[in-house]
Amino acid sequence: MKKPKITYKLLNPISWLTKSDENNINIDIKKGSTVGIVGGNGSGKSVLFKLICGFISPDSGEVYIRNEKLGDKVDFPENVGVFINEPGYISMYSGIDNLKFLAEINNKIDNDKIIKTMERVGLNPNNKVKVENYSLGMKQKLGIAQAIMEDQDILILDEPFNALDYKTYQDIKEIIKELQAEGRTILLTSHNFEDIEQICHNIYVIDNGNLKIIDEESINIYKKR
Repeated sequence: MKKPKITYKLLNPISWLTKSDENNINIDIKKGSTVGIVGGNGSGKSVLFKLICGFISPDSGEVYIRNEKLGDKVDFPENVGVFINEPGYISMYSGIDNLKFLAEINNKIDNDKIIKTMERVGLNPNNKVKVENYSLGMKQKLGIAQAIMEDQDILILDEPFNALDYKTYQDIKEIIKELQAEGRTILLTSHNFEDIEQICHNIYVIDNGNLKIIDEESINIYKKR
């Protein structure tokens, strides 16, 4: 999919301005709020999140995180936890070893914090099973763990409920609710509109690179899917 020609500004903690030849949309996200992004397959939800995270650059325009321009002084936003698609793991190592490798990048937390985070998401830190042998639900929980283990105040969660069994689905939903109660700012996508409606304070629709607050007509459409 072609990247949209847009400018994103994420400020305090998040706001962004999307601009193209067709639109000019200013969106402010309050600290501690949870925002859902919905759209059809290929609409640009994952592209949007990757732009915010600095993983890719827009075809034109600029990306700002807390007034810092990505690609200028910083390439990736600080203190942002990311769960996008299937996180990349070193499959031959255990879950805790993977988290230790990631923790060494910023060197902010110790092993005790990693252990507590794994236990929080329902994973056994003493389990030496290789990640390649993890179930899908265990991989999703490990992805959530790496996104929150450094107490990131902004969380980008792309399809955290995807293809889960009912128990794991409920577990992850409860984890997200706990994070909300802690005042984290969360951006979330899900193919299940009911999840978005139940969890999120505000919902936006992305279509052809345009982002707008959801209206009643769109709500009815997504509820029927």
